[in-house]
Amino acid sequence: MIPTLRTARLLLEPYIPEDEEGFVALFQDTRVSQWMGDGPASEADDRALFGRIFTKVYARKLFDVWAVRRDGVLIGHAEIKPTDVVGGHEIVYALIPTAWGNGLGTELAEKLVAYGFDTLGLPEVHATVAARNHASLALLGRIGFEHVRDIEEDDGTVTQVLTCCRAATQGRAKAVA
Repeated sequence: MIPTLRTARLLLEPYIPEDEEGFVALFQDTRVSQWMGDGPASEADDRALFGRIFTKVYARKLFDVWAVRRDGVLIGHAEIKPTDVVGGHEIVYALIPTAWGNGLGTELAEKLVAYGFDTLGLPEVHATVAARNHASLALLGRIGFEHVRDIEEDDGTVTQVLTCCRAATQGRAKAVA
């Protein structure tokens, strides 16, 4: 069962079927989808992806994926999943553009990392980010992620692999205290 998580301003909870329109709207917004997976997809593909959250991910307990809400409204998507690309667990998150620029992305990413460390017991958490996605790279750098390597994609673009180690974040927390 996917747990419900809370931050100061966000609620992360399992998707419900009624979230389909909000999910599709999020992923159809090219300002968001340009940074997700292979980039923008058709509306039909995004609807199929939403369906697979229930029929595959939740049904088979493959990994944790959440609807992100603020004040009861769906404003984003979050997940933490094992992936061969990084040889460990990767965080994935997206917020609607009107939620950008006020710290919600940082709040969300920090919660995903804490969940990976504290609940899943992971020694490190990874993220893969397009080298052109300066906002996400800066956000992840601020919360303790470090660039590990680059992946050259088939289309010639570069994806950066970043890692946040549990030991490094614990050391930073002690230094601040």
